[in-house]
Amino acid sequence: MRCERLTLSGAPEPLVARLRALIPAPRSVTAAVAEIIESVRRDGDRAVLEHTRRLDTGGADPPPLRVSAAELAAAARGLSDGVRRALERAMANLEAVARAERPEELRVVEHPTHRIAVRRVPVRRAAVYVPSGRAPYPSTVAMGVIPARVAGVGEIAVCAPPGADGRLSPVIAGACQLAGVDAVYRMGGAQAVAALALGTESVAPVEVIVGPGSLYVQEAKRLLSGTVGVDAFAGPSDLLAIADAEAPVEPLALDLLAQAEHGPGTLVVAVSDSPALLDELGQRLAAAADTGAVAATVQVTDAEAALALSEAFAPEHLELVGRRAEALAPRITRAGCVFVGAAAATAFGDYIAGSNHILPTAGAARFASGLTPSHFLRTQLEVRVSDPRPLARIAAPLARAEGFELHARSMEARDNPRP
Repeated sequence: MRCERLTLSGAPEPLVARLRALIPAPRSVTAAVAEIIESVRRDGDRAVLEHTRRLDTGGADPPPLRVSAAELAAAARGLSDGVRRALERAMANLEAVARAERPEELRVVEHPTHRIAVRRVPVRRAAVYVPSGRAPYPSTVAMGVIPARVAGVGEIAVCAPPGADGRLSPVIAGACQLAGVDAVYRMGGAQAVAALALGTESVAPVEVIVGPGSLYVQEAKRLLSGTVGVDAFAGPSDLLAIADAEAPVEPLALDLLAQAEHGPGTLVVAVSDSPALLDELGQRLAAAADTGAVAATVQVTDAEAALALSEAFAPEHLELVGRRAEALAPRITRAGCVFVGAAAATAFGDYIAGSNHILPTAGAARFASGLTPSHFLRTQLEVRVSDPRPLARIAAPLARAEGFELHARSMEARDNPRP
């Protein structure tokens, strides 16, 4: 694997830009995705099936888009005991965390003249996109479905690309059955996102679409974000690990290599004030098989410099290993998920810990969060006015200053109501 050796001197932002530039910018697929979306808008199922035939099944006619209940039940029965046990524990842990993340359903703010009720209302339908290109990801079924279920979404759909034989991965289908998914579709790519957003003869439209996927999938989410709600643009994965000299090399190297398994576009970065630790990590990373990921080791002067670099980088995953590194945890404000201590492998978050692996990438942790029930909830306000007169007298001059005479008069009508 390609591994760069860098040194932080001065402000962290130039080095962050250099790190991000190690991953080539993806080519634009906007025009191609817009064409796919328009074809689905125009031709519905026929377009989705045609794209599936062209992109997934090698020209063979695909089966119907919706997976039957009998197929899902059979897939669940076919899960190995180990996979079933892991999925069930992951779902239980995710549910416990999601319940802690879910905001209160109702809060009331009382004013002398009126009251505002703040209600959190779930969307009626939501969908989870589950990748299945390099390999099937049944764990993503759990990560997407459980927060939606905790939010109270009425109907949850899952879609995943079929294989060359037209079949949905049995382990994904089995995970959907265990999670209680309401509708499962064997379709992927931009055409799947378009079908879920716009609706077709076989696919009911949804209000929110979440989940990782290819550049085409993410561009489709972006282009359709005015039609449906989306979680975020989930690009290639990244991991930044801050480690002291006392950090154990073997598990730390494995964590970096494990993240690199995600393949092309993935960026893994080790940061330390220990040259010896960085030398050993760099040798292991450079000697690893080439997955298309890129690695870097960064020399810093101390823990404060490491913190500044991390906050500027805003990693998807952040590991803190070693006494001084772990002490930084309460001061981290920009990371998708933080893993503290040598025992806290990032892979635990990917599968079983209960934290979500659908996280902001490419520095989006500056403003975005990992998937939670809030992605499936709307805030709805309810206003009740008990004494309109003081409000009207205060607000009417402001409305007139903005040129809205009728706004002012509509409030004043409550000040001097006619019998």
